[in-house]
Amino acid sequence: MASLIKLLIVLCLIGIVISLGSGLFHLVSDRGESKKMVTSLTVRVVLSVALFILLFIAWSQGLIQPHTFKH
Repeated sequence: MASLIKLLIVLCLIGIVISLGSGLFHLVSDRGESKKMVTSLTVRVVLSVALFILLFIAWSQGLIQPHTFKH
């Protein structure tokens, strides 16, 4: 179960980066003519919310542990 959650977290992160690149590409190439950049932003927001939910579920189930900083 832990490896599945970690895989989903990594896939969400990859999807967010791809959506960010897609938004940048459409911003430069379309110059505001189409709604592709808005769609890219929507996908990025949905993936970010899904990532937050996955992280919260994994943390509450004890599948992932936060790191502590030691000085």
